[in-house]
Amino acid sequence: MRKLLATVLSWSYALLLAAPLYYLVVSALKSNIEIFTRPFALPAQWLWENFGTAWRTADLGRALLNSVLVSVVAIVVTLVLAVPAAYALARQNNRLARVITGTFSAGFLIPPFAALIPTVVLAIEMGLFGTREFQMLFLPASALPLSVLLLTQFMRTVPPALVESAALDGAGHWRLLTSVFVPIARPGVVSVTILQLLTFWNEYLFSLTITGTAPDVRTVQVALPTLVSDATNLGVLAAGTVLAVLPVYVAYSIMNRRMQEALTAGAVKG
Repeated sequence: MRKLLATVLSWSYALLLAAPLYYLVVSALKSNIEIFTRPFALPAQWLWENFGTAWRTADLGRALLNSVLVSVVAIVVTLVLAVPAAYALARQNNRLARVITGTFSAGFLIPPFAALIPTVVLAIEMGLFGTREFQMLFLPASALPLSVLLLTQFMRTVPPALVESAALDGAGHWRLLTSVFVPIARPGVVSVTILQLLTFWNEYLFSLTITGTAPDVRTVQVALPTLVSDATNLGVLAAGTVLAVLPVYVAYSIMNRRMQEALTAGAVKG
């Protein structure tokens, strides 16, 4: 009975999560009338042209490229800064390390909207207001507190005996980081990458305020609202949303599989 109950609950939860996704996809292939009259039914007429209309109207091709560029560069910068910082904090257990860790933790106390005006002023002073480059620098700064704290916890699981053995073999800090800590903390690196990818891809407030709505620099989240008007075609809007969600969903699926493989490999080695 317990196994049956667990199976029923698992499938019920999966269906609950899949229902909004199904509604979004089928709505992308319908007209406004059919969306309201037959919301969960399959389309009577499959309007594949909704995707083409959304693509052209919101210029989603350029917007998707901008989002990919900003997200990838921001993730690389985040990892380049967070991984060495986490390594240093994981190797130390003194008062200074605890103060630095507490400083990173304090970053969670600052709500994003409270930093909006100072960030805009900073972008203007740097001459980067309305550019993707500032977004690439700002996003890693906002992601560092969580990234450093998560990676620090993963790196503290590295066995001290393994570190001592590598150090006796002549490994310096760089060799320890790249050959010992990063491979063992790979699930943490992948977890941070997935988490920050979702955060960077869905970022809207600062993208709209700082990067702006110009077609050559706006991200996909800023481009999507251009499909909304007094006579919004909800099918086209849903199609645009599907196109915006699809890349990050594919990336999430691939990286999540890599994280599971890393966790399994670590369990087997252990």
